[in-house]
Amino acid sequence: MTKRIFQTLADLHACVGQDIATSEWTTVTQTQVNQFAEATGDHQWIHVDVERAKAGPFGAPIAHGFLTLSLLPTFFDTAVEVVQARMGVNYGLNRVRFMSPVPVGSRLRAHLKLLSSETIEGGYQMVWQSTIELEGVPKPACVAESVVRRYP
Repeated sequence: MTKRIFQTLADLHACVGQDIATSEWTTVTQTQVNQFAEATGDHQWIHVDVERAKAGPFGAPIAHGFLTLSLLPTFFDTAVEVVQARMGVNYGLNRVRFMSPVPVGSRLRAHLKLLSSETIEGGYQMVWQSTIELEGVPKPACVAESVVRRYP
């Protein structure tokens, strides 16, 4: 995929309602899953016990839903750049749905649509629809509305 580059936040702001970009693929590894379990305390066997998970309902260990969601910064980084923006902050989420399990070893990418953008003091507040695609699976792994604030 080619990164979509905007010179200014105003240029991006003008694209409300548009599909902006698709990220590069990223592979979910067991190491990532184990590190996420350590960081969050979520050691459920469907994530971290490889042998037991193979016999479980998904036939393999699966990534935590919140691990899938936490890849949003990676997806944005590979898909969208605003040259004259100094920083952005995660302001929250409006809606998140985990629609398909993500087996370890799967590849994910995000389709990013700018739902809204409004000016705030010193910058912009943007709402993005992030549809996280699981390679080879028709149903998305996750669909999330993320709210970010960006500053020039």
